[in-house]
Amino acid sequence: MAKAPRMTLTGTVLSAPDVPLLAGFYRELLGWDVAQDEPDWVKLTPPGGGASVAVQHEESYTRPRWPAEDGRQQMMLHLDIEVDDLVSATAYAVSLGAEVAAFQPQDDVRVCLDPAGHPFCLWVATD
Repeated sequence: MAKAPRMTLTGTVLSAPDVPLLAGFYRELLGWDVAQDEPDWVKLTPPGGGASVAVQHEESYTRPRWPAEDGRQQMMLHLDIEVDDLVSATAYAVSLGAEVAAFQPQDDVRVCLDPAGHPFCLWVATD
């Protein structure tokens, strides 16, 4: 087997029908900076550096179904976002346009749906 080349995950890209809406949601939610702003692409970066989150336009976007349901568009990925306080973080996300998912598989995690329907999880680290 050949030696693996160095690889670094630099970002995650979410598809959406409305790029400014979804990028604005994550910019406010995460408090990140806009690094690239084009009509069909917005890239957000954390102030301290690290992997980015970008939003790209998808004309044929289909909102994913959470939880998964046979025959329906399924989630391709989700973002895990660590928070200090689950209750206040959930309320803040909802104030920005998120929806708390009806199905919650864990008591210590809140599954939310962003304005385009992508699931994301808010969670508090326990030591």
